Amino acid sequence: MVKEERFNIILKQLEKKNNISYETFASLLDVSEDTVRRDIDYLYRNGLLTKVRGGAMLRSKNPLSFSERIHTDTKEKDVIALKAQQFIRNGMTLFLDGGTTVCQMANYFPADIFLRIITNNPALIPIVSKMPNIELILLGGKYHTDTAITTGVNTCLEINNYLADAYFMGTCALDYLLGASSTYENDAEIKRAMIKSSKKIVVLADENKLRQTEPFKVAEIDQIDILITNLQSNDNELNDFRGIGIQIV
Repeated sequence: MVKEERFNIILKQLEKKNNISYETFASLLDVSEDTVRRDIDYLYRNGLLTKVRGGAMLRSKNPLSFSERIHTDTKEKDVIALKAQQFIRNGMTLFLDGGTTVCQMANYFPADIFLRIITNNPALIPIVSKMPNIELILLGGKYHTDTAITTGVNTCLEINNYLADAYFMGTCALDYLLGASSTYENDAEIKRAMIKSSKKIVVLADENKLRQTEPFKVAEIDQIDILITNLQSNDNELNDFRGIGIQIV
């Protein structure tokens, strides 16, 4: 069976069943798991599917809303949220943008920590309001339902009034050549403004966001200081991000 035939079978099977393991594909195609991994890697790099732990799934064409995303990939979010805590110290001023991973990170803040948080993410209010020593500054603007954030010109202008010690960026997509990108233009504008007003850029990205791109550019890869994922730092999936000046956590 030529590889083009295998590609067709892989994609057709994923249309029938959303998530399929390497082992299942190897049995179905009568090839080795190494061959399946190479096939899936090729399709992945061409944007036709998403790699998941131990297999693959079709890449979603319609971004999930905030309320849907908050219930997906919860284990991965926990890992990233816990890893992020090592970069947070008393007295810091932080930019936090939208996204469920950012909310999960805030859930793990020590109850008595002293922080100033500047955000366009209203979902942080019920989390941070329980922590008496956090000053929360909510940026104004137009509320965007799908992403559950405030956006617009006024939001960006307000961001320019601050200088943050670190910006923890929730990420739609990150490619080791093309940098960070976003599904929505208004979200990308906010992220670019926060980058300009931050001393350190920390990207939060689960493994499914890696080697992916979205239509709206956020940052060049060399603008990013730290990449936090749910993977172990020595995982081979992160090899492409090594040697380019990014701390991998």
